[in-house]
Amino acid sequence: MKYDRFGQSFTDERELCELLYSNPELDLSLFLVDGAERFNQAVHANYAEFGNLRPYQESTAQSVEEFDQDNQSDWWMPEECKTLDIAEWVLAQCNGDAELQRAGEELILFQERGLFPLLRFLKFLVDTMRREQIVWGVGRGSSVSSFVLYLLGVHRINSLYFDLDPREFLK
Repeated sequence: MKYDRFGQSFTDERELCELLYSNPELDLSLFLVDGAERFNQAVHANYAEFGNLRPYQESTAQSVEEFDQDNQSDWWMPEECKTLDIAEWVLAQCNGDAELQRAGEELILFQERGLFPLLRFLKFLVDTMRREQIVWGVGRGSSVSSFVLYLLGVHRINSLYFDLDPREFLK
């Protein structure tokens, strides 16, 4: 794998063939491939039942900052997750006034920073990991000071119980 100045990983035909030798069931649609045009043209010309490779093309017209801004809205999750009212979902998980107060305060902090798409993605990610039985850590760093992340299942540290300040995470 190689990485461009935007942090995108891409491969070439040779590396892709080596990956296929070690894993013949590999989903080729997951890769950006430098030089994919030859393969895609051959598939089309021979009416083969293979899918096309995703061609990699480095952008020279965009700065890294512009690239980041363009991609911050592309969260690679189902549409129902992108449109979920995350504040309503979080508040529905609360038990009692103290939890509602804390979650509400944190949601305001997340909203002020434009982080609701991140919260939606984290819910999708945790749901996916649970469904696929993927194990993840109990909590790490300043994220454990967020009660909202606790409610989402990102970590298992109840920051309300331990009286941790959410501003430690949302600086």
